[in-house]
Amino acid sequence: MKNVKDILSTNLIPSRPNYEKPKESKESPSYGSQCPICQDRGIVLEGDIAYPCSCMETRKLENQFRHARISRELMNCRLDKFRFDYYSADLSESHREGAVKALNAAKSFVDDCLRSPYGLGLLFTGPVGSGKTYLAASIANELMEHNLKVLFLIVPDLLDELRATYKSDLNELDLLDSARSIPILILDDLGAHNYTEWTRNRLYSIINYRLNEQLPTVITSNLSLDEMEDYIGLRTTSRIIQSSRIFRLTVQKDIRLQIYQEREVKAK
Repeated sequence: MKNVKDILSTNLIPSRPNYEKPKESKESPSYGSQCPICQDRGIVLEGDIAYPCSCMETRKLENQFRHARISRELMNCRLDKFRFDYYSADLSESHREGAVKALNAAKSFVDDCLRSPYGLGLLFTGPVGSGKTYLAASIANELMEHNLKVLFLIVPDLLDELRATYKSDLNELDLLDSARSIPILILDDLGAHNYTEWTRNRLYSIINYRLNEQLPTVITSNLSLDEMEDYIGLRTTSRIIQSSRIFRLTVQKDIRLQIYQEREVKAK
């Protein structure tokens, strides 16, 4: 039987059978908080024997969120929590029908990614507050739960980072290479930004590479396809269409406004 010193020196930690995991919080992971079981050591000591603490799985998930660049606000998005009541039906029920199609496409996309690393991506279009980002974040979270590598980039932030690397080719290449080669890329909020020819070329480089390598990309945008051509160019838009299944989400009222009104009613 190895003692603690021997175990730590070899970095080999035996698994502990039937070790009860602490109850998981329903809230988002709390970065930097101290585990009540191991005090953030990562191991539990029983005499001279060390076992991995159950918090290590939580830490693994937290690291996935960090590397994927998912914001704290979006960590709890899941496809099974998608709410159709936000899509109030009009006479033709077009809002709800569009939401049903988009949700089913998101579920199919997750299943396809679990079967194969190659395939078509998704393009969710629609007005602000129609649930596009929620679906994209839900896809990212569910794929990460199956240990797939995902990168979630907000397009305006990506463009700012690319501009910041204008005088540093090495940093720019690192950023572009990550976006091009990650197994699943999410590009959120491809909208009416201040695109220059330089940033358009960088976006084209990402989209074209992923198309050629058949790496799936999920894109959200409040632009129509015609508007997309005007802002990011015909060749990039054409490649997005070629590599994506396209779905449109619409609502009578901004979902964020609906959530705010729900919160106000509960507060009274």
